[in-house]
Amino acid sequence: MKNHSRVRPLFCFFILALFLSFSGAEISSRAGVNYGQLGNNLPSPATSVELIKSLRAKRVKLYDANPKILRALKGTDIQVSVMIPNELIPNVSASQSFSDRWVRTNVVHFYPSTKIRYLLVGNEILTNPDVGTWFNLVPAMRRVKLSLRKFRLHKVKVGTPHATNVLESSFPPSNGTFRSDIAVPVIKPMLQFLNRTRSFMFLDVYPYFPWAAEPNNINLDYALFQAHNVTYTDPLSNLTYTNLFDQIVDAVIFAMKRLGYPGIRIFIAETGWPSAGDVDQIGASIYNAAVYNRNAVKKLTAKPPIGTPARPGVVIPSILFALFNENQKGGPGTERHFGLLYPNGTAVYEIDLSGQTPLSEYKKPLPPPTNNEPFKGELWCVVAAEGSANETALAEALSWACSQGKGICDPLQPGGKCFKPDSLSWHASYAFSAYWAQFKKLGGTCSFNGLAALTAKDPSMGRCKVPSGRLA
Repeated sequence: MKNHSRVRPLFCFFILALFLSFSGAEISSRAGVNYGQLGNNLPSPATSVELIKSLRAKRVKLYDANPKILRALKGTDIQVSVMIPNELIPNVSASQSFSDRWVRTNVVHFYPSTKIRYLLVGNEILTNPDVGTWFNLVPAMRRVKLSLRKFRLHKVKVGTPHATNVLESSFPPSNGTFRSDIAVPVIKPMLQFLNRTRSFMFLDVYPYFPWAAEPNNINLDYALFQAHNVTYTDPLSNLTYTNLFDQIVDAVIFAMKRLGYPGIRIFIAETGWPSAGDVDQIGASIYNAAVYNRNAVKKLTAKPPIGTPARPGVVIPSILFALFNENQKGGPGTERHFGLLYPNGTAVYEIDLSGQTPLSEYKKPLPPPTNNEPFKGELWCVVAAEGSANETALAEALSWACSQGKGICDPLQPGGKCFKPDSLSWHASYAFSAYWAQFKKLGGTCSFNGLAALTAKDPSMGRCKVPSGRLA
């Protein structure tokens, strides 16, 4: 009996790998790149497509269905993923004719000369608190699939990308469980749809964030795919892990199995590592980003495919985030530094998305960084360089900060110690820092919708001392 019990799981893995290989004949192991457009200094679509080719990317994912980009991709061999914006999901869910019109305008019009292969309904919908949209998601996916069938676009797969916070439990991986608020009403019917249409579970996987949240508990090399003699064995499945990426992916695989859908294919819709960030954001460096993304490409493009411990030998199609550093993205500084390229088209570091360049042939990007440990000095929250140009948003953020605490902006009043220089940017920097210093311990952040950033350089001037804070 013991011998049979050992052979059976291996046989099942073999059959699953064989099924997944034949059910996705066009799946390439070459990696792709996400093409975001949240920047005011980005190259034209035509130039960007040439840059995508120079990276040797097999696929590209858009966050809309930009016609200029789709025209620029015409005649290339690049597989394209287009996206229905989040705000249109209720319209698509409610009306088949609306779905048909959207698909006709944004897919049929460019197909097949532009190689559209994936149509994604929204982006990380289940991360947002808008419960109303959650329950429109799967009906919208069904309508879009009907529209594709109507126009005989049988090669286009329908899906929706998920952040890993769709999981309620992810450790150990074998305990992977979807959140209780979405598991039965949303995830289960979605998995049924993906299973029936032989589509993918699209995942955005970022080992950087769990590592940065617990750098003392998670080995950095384990997060960067380069740990030596560092492994983790799941006590329930007895599977052994050599990197954090596989742990995250397998937690989702076990969560799907728990709902009765063990065989749905995984597609990595986003993964990456930031090359820079705010002063308090550890590990965000060109060196770490190059190491992570090069190792990710090596793993995900390997021949024969590596898969994960829960699904060994299975191809996992993948798309790295992102093509460019995007200077208009909100949030912390890392959000604006995930690009493989600077907006002028030069490489942040060398990378070949085909996976054909050996790691030994890359130039070393920089010496290993010194910011892999948490920052412990004094910090100020000031207007970010990109935020100073948006005067309307900056004025609104200044007003909000001043309204939050007692006396935050008193020194900015005419005649006050910090009134001069009388400029919007200076007043906002003072207010942001005063707010952050007062509310940091209560959960206040230095963000202000991407207008602010932390700095270790004291902005105080003359007799005006700008409030500061320290990280815990």
